[in-house]
Amino acid sequence: MAAKKRASATTETATSKPDPEKVKPENPTTEPPIRSAKFATILKISLVFSVPYLYLIFFHYRIDYELKKSILISALVSIIGFLITVRMIPVASKYVLRRNLFGYDINKKGTPDGSIKVPESLGIVVGIVFLVVTILFQYFNFTADSNWLVEYNAALASICFMILLGFVDDVLDVPWRVKLVLPSIAALPLLMAYAGHTSIIIPKPLVPYVGLEILDLGWIYKLYMGLLAVFCTNSINIHAGINGLEVGQTVIIACAILIHNIMQIGASTDPEYKQAHAFSIYLVQPLLATSLALLSYNWYPSSVFVGDTYTYFAGMTMAVAGILGHFSETLLIFFAPQVLNFLLSLPQLAGLVPCPRHRLPKFDPHSGLLTGTNDGTLVNLFLRQFGRRSEKSLCILLLVFQAICCGFCFLLRWLLTGWYK
Repeated sequence: MAAKKRASATTETATSKPDPEKVKPENPTTEPPIRSAKFATILKISLVFSVPYLYLIFFHYRIDYELKKSILISALVSIIGFLITVRMIPVASKYVLRRNLFGYDINKKGTPDGSIKVPESLGIVVGIVFLVVTILFQYFNFTADSNWLVEYNAALASICFMILLGFVDDVLDVPWRVKLVLPSIAALPLLMAYAGHTSIIIPKPLVPYVGLEILDLGWIYKLYMGLLAVFCTNSINIHAGINGLEVGQTVIIACAILIHNIMQIGASTDPEYKQAHAFSIYLVQPLLATSLALLSYNWYPSSVFVGDTYTYFAGMTMAVAGILGHFSETLLIFFAPQVLNFLLSLPQLAGLVPCPRHRLPKFDPHSGLLTGTNDGTLVNLFLRQFGRRSEKSLCILLLVFQAICCGFCFLLRWLLTGWYK
């Protein structure tokens, strides 16, 4: 589905025989330290999200005490995960550099920053901390006979599988056709353990034509779940190419998912429906916290590259949250920029149009501006439509578009409530 596309980097793979002196230097302290984390940027993003989120939880909706308690415990362990991730990324960066897992930032080629070795595949740190946090959370929320425990662990197994396959991709640099299969394999634990309903509510305007209000899809629903996992993982991977874009879009979508879940919990009286959305929150809050920690190093100018490990992990986590939270339609609207980017990319990915290895904009080292190419990506489309821009400015513009699409989704749901479903 996606051509190989790292986070603005051309990576030297570990398949070539490395120089022993580079792999195991006698004095590791000679390696240049990575740039410090950009906490001011992360604090601004956190405040923009946390204020409305906490308002909805504590003031706007009357949420059951036990459910609210579980959500806040999840938030607390997520914050701990954020702090651990921030501390672990600089440590892990040294180790991946020693194994020659690094890249050069193509969008800074010709400048001093373009010759710096940037640690690659730091998404592995985020994935590991996420798994530890979500596993430990079970102690505070689930009992041994909980109906949700099996699906919760199946979800974590799928995410863990995707982290492993993503890291394998970073190391082995597999062809894009193989990438299409990887999420399908990773989704198997979830699909096999899924015990929820396989029926859908027919939109009210179509009921007279279908003759049913609820339609049971059976195995077709599970096939749809698998395809959704494939799309989410690969769509994050191909909507990339500039500093902070992969993690930034994940953070915005994760914030939208959390707000949507709280709104559904507050508006519903069905305990099972509430628990499904709470289940989604338990997965997305740790994703958001650990992603913010990674963004503090990946924001322009990037100190680390996230690699396919992170994009696969983030996409699978959000797909699992949408599937088990039963809001896959809403999730796809949150992914509107990714859907558009996929449609733009389809001619090249299908081989109808020549597809270069890196479908990146052209960088002018003298002006520091990016110019859009004719490659079918949203990044290049924005540059062609809005003119030459700096990398940071372009990333902010794309993330604002992502936020607008998420806001449009909430507006659309409000307008269609009572008429569509």
